[in-house]
Amino acid sequence: MSMMKEFREFAMKGNVMDLAVGVIIGGAFGKIVDSVVGDLIMPFIAWIMGGKLDFSGMFVVLGTIPDGTARTVDALKKAQVPIFAYGSFLTILVNFIILALIIFVMVKQVNRLKRAEPPAEAPASPPELAEEVLLLREIRDSLKK
Repeated sequence: MSMMKEFREFAMKGNVMDLAVGVIIGGAFGKIVDSVVGDLIMPFIAWIMGGKLDFSGMFVVLGTIPDGTARTVDALKKAQVPIFAYGSFLTILVNFIILALIIFVMVKQVNRLKRAEPPAEAPASPPELAEEVLLLREIRDSLKK
């Protein structure tokens, strides 16, 4: 079997195609979650806290800042100053928690819908055999003795 034929069979299996669709949708879903966190949840949390709350700007400088360099994450990274940017980590952590919560709710709802489906009917019993067939079997069995 040629390598291309094996690859084609592998790529066309249902599981591989399902996985590919899942990865593509997951990437798009990640962008939606980033937007929900950055554009909806974090501003709401900042409003509740009574001020501007921006996790991405939280960092600790681990080196010397050159003169004239702004104290922002982007400027410090551009100047190659080592920083401990824990705010970015917190934002990604919030994204993950929200994504995990959304997936949990979705899986729970899908499982609930699956349980609500009526059970499949049991397969019908085989049809009864005709009287001639039963008689022929009796004759066959008696001849074997």
